[in-house]
Amino acid sequence: MKGVSDPSLIRLNIGGKKFRTTLDTLTLREPDSMLAAMFSGRHTLCQDPEEGSIFLDRDGKHFRHILNWLRDGIVPFLSDFDLLELLREAEYYQLLGLMDRIRDLLSNRKEDEEPQSELKRVDIIKCIQSEKVRLRGVNLCGLDLSKLDLSYVDFSYASLKNVFFSRANLQCAKFRDADAEGSIFHNATLRECEFTGANLRGALLAAANLQSANLQDACLVDCSFCGADLRSAHLQGADLTNANLEGANLEGANLKGAKLLNANLRSANLQRAYLRYVNLRDTQLEGARLDGANLLGAIR
Repeated sequence: MKGVSDPSLIRLNIGGKKFRTTLDTLTLREPDSMLAAMFSGRHTLCQDPEEGSIFLDRDGKHFRHILNWLRDGIVPFLSDFDLLELLREAEYYQLLGLMDRIRDLLSNRKEDEEPQSELKRVDIIKCIQSEKVRLRGVNLCGLDLSKLDLSYVDFSYASLKNVFFSRANLQCAKFRDADAEGSIFHNATLRECEFTGANLRGALLAAANLQSANLQDACLVDCSFCGADLRSAHLQGADLTNANLEGANLEGANLKGAKLLNANLRSANLQRAYLRYVNLRDTQLEGARLDGANLLGAIR
């Protein structure tokens, strides 16, 4: 393997904290993760010439929990604040199983606080047999709606906090003014969806297909769009404060008037995006592609 002298033992330096682990630990449990890709043998890895360790510029505070997850599949008992920090690291390393598990734990803790859903998954399955499904204003908090065909369903004004939409087909669905805080849309199909004015604070949309989706004036604070497809998306006036869009495809997207304070757009594709008069001063743009982007009047 390129750049690794001993494939059976891996030395890591995570933001100054030293760790030792094995190749199997880093690659077997989460084979689609960034860590698995790094140590797949396809990439040359730079090692410290004295220690032989590989440096990653991340906070090492929670990396031991990540290694324990990769070894044993166990999430530690942590405060909500620490779990959210761990979730942020899991998003960076693209540990999809860990991300889902943390979201599940956080959702379970909120069950006593959130009002119960008015419907169950089986009720939704019965509903979607009809041609036109309207769930406007319905309380569906905490439901597992993953992998269902929910295309064209109208969820406008619904309470959708902590709903699991992972891998669901939501093409052309409507979420106008819906409250979907903390919901999980990982790997969901959301092409041409309408989220105008919706609250998606803290939602997980990593690897989701949001081509031509309408997210105008939506609250997207602390959302994760890692690797999401946002080509030609409408993000005018959206609040993307602290959002993670690393590696997202925003080619041709309209971000006029969007708030991007502390947003992570590293390695994002912003070719031909509309960024006129957008404040990019506190936005992370390392490695982002801006060819043909409209940056007239943008603050950088």
